[in-house]
Amino acid sequence: MKARHFLLTLLSTAALLAAGTASAQQRPIRLIVPYAAGGPIDVTARVLAERVKDSLGTVIIDNKPGAGGNIGADAVAKAAPDGLTIGIAATATNAVNPWLYAKMPFNAATDFAPVTQMVRVPNVLVMNADTAQRLKINTLADLIAYGKANPGKLNYGSGGNGSAGHLAGEMFKKEAGIFAVHIPYNGGNPAQLALLSGQVDFNFDNLATAAPNIRSGKLKAIAVTTAQRSSALPEVPTVAATLRGFSIDTWWGLVAPAGTPPEVVAKLNHAFVAALDSPDTKTRFATLLAEPVASTPDQFGAFMKSELAKYEKVVKATGAKVD
Repeated sequence: MKARHFLLTLLSTAALLAAGTASAQQRPIRLIVPYAAGGPIDVTARVLAERVKDSLGTVIIDNKPGAGGNIGADAVAKAAPDGLTIGIAATATNAVNPWLYAKMPFNAATDFAPVTQMVRVPNVLVMNADTAQRLKINTLADLIAYGKANPGKLNYGSGGNGSAGHLAGEMFKKEAGIFAVHIPYNGGNPAQLALLSGQVDFNFDNLATAAPNIRSGKLKAIAVTTAQRSSALPEVPTVAATLRGFSIDTWWGLVAPAGTPPEVVAKLNHAFVAALDSPDTKTRFATLLAEPVASTPDQFGAFMKSELAKYEKVVKATGAKVD
């Protein structure tokens, strides 16, 4: 009887432990998006969360906008490294903000465990179509030639000091050897309205934002900023075709808190890479003019490191500061 009682107790304990393990595995994963709901980053995160539910279980999107993305990124950095909290790392949070903000709540280089890059969205140099026609500018070489022949006459708009459009414009000016006045606006939409109304001559804009006005003929696409041509605008050349080595685009990917076990990172990577490679995901992302980019954790880590170094030079050259 004692042996039978002991065996039953042992089996009962094992069952409880198994149930506890299953319960732990079924706990939802929190994916922190450091920007407001409804934007491209949020939409792509939700698409992937839906696609990985069969392999990882429920993934809950937690939007934590503010401070240029720093609030949400900091929440990821300070979460327990158990694989139950992951988040979005983006151009701003992990490459630009460390040089733009005098004080950062996290260390972009050491506080995250890379999982995979998710997306690349090309930026595009666009001109007001009427302005381009009036100045007889059809190509990037035409724009550079006009700038050199008319120093100080060109201007460009951006969504604000230190924004992606501002930094791309400063990189372009430096590489092209021209001067153009930078006019910062309070956000990307006001900057595009200024371009559409002819208040500024050109902008470096997110392709997803600029595309409708390019298609309608209100804006003229001069060049894309990615190293290769964009499948969304295959007829538009790259800036690099004229200014060798020029490459600047918008990207984001998945990270976990530093210290997350390698096997947990590998499991997350496997699930999200499979989701990124699925035809359905590519179709959904194409509507946002976003290109899925799957990578290994090491590849994404090396990429973020190179982007952090690149933007250090760019931000310091502009002198842009937020605080």
